[in-house]
Amino acid sequence: MLSHLVVGQTLYFGDSLFYIISFVLLMWIIKIFAWGPVTKMMQDRADKISNDIDSAEKSRTDAASLVEKRQAALANSRSEAQTIVSDAKSNGQQQREQIVTQAQADVQTMKQNAQKDIEQERQDALSDARNDVADLSIEIASKIIQRELKADDQKALIDSYIEGLGKQHES
Repeated sequence: MLSHLVVGQTLYFGDSLFYIISFVLLMWIIKIFAWGPVTKMMQDRADKISNDIDSAEKSRTDAASLVEKRQAALANSRSEAQTIVSDAKSNGQQQREQIVTQAQADVQTMKQNAQKDIEQERQDALSDARNDVADLSIEIASKIIQRELKADDQKALIDSYIEGLGKQHES
């Protein structure tokens, strides 16, 4: 029985040694053929994920920057629009004031021209009246006196009479 035990322990020891050598050999083969490619694949995947995260962060940063630029552009557009409206109102006000000023000047000029025309018409009418009165007076005086008066003398007499009437009328 003892001999059986020794053979059993040797068998167990031989089997154990075979298993250990097989395990070490298997581990070495796995390391060469499987562990390297698996490790490389895992590293590549980790790099890809890291790059994707970096890319996503960059995209988020770019999007935030773009949003800020668009908001700044929108604010600038609003400011420009307000400036344009303000300038248009200011220009409209200036044009209105120019038109009103020009209209007032035109009215004043027309009024002065009308007054000049009225004064000229009055002078013409007064001159015509003097001439008519002088002619009538000469004719009447000629008939009364039965002689012809000098026209210049009669005209001077009528002019002085009309000036006297004009002074009385102005008072």
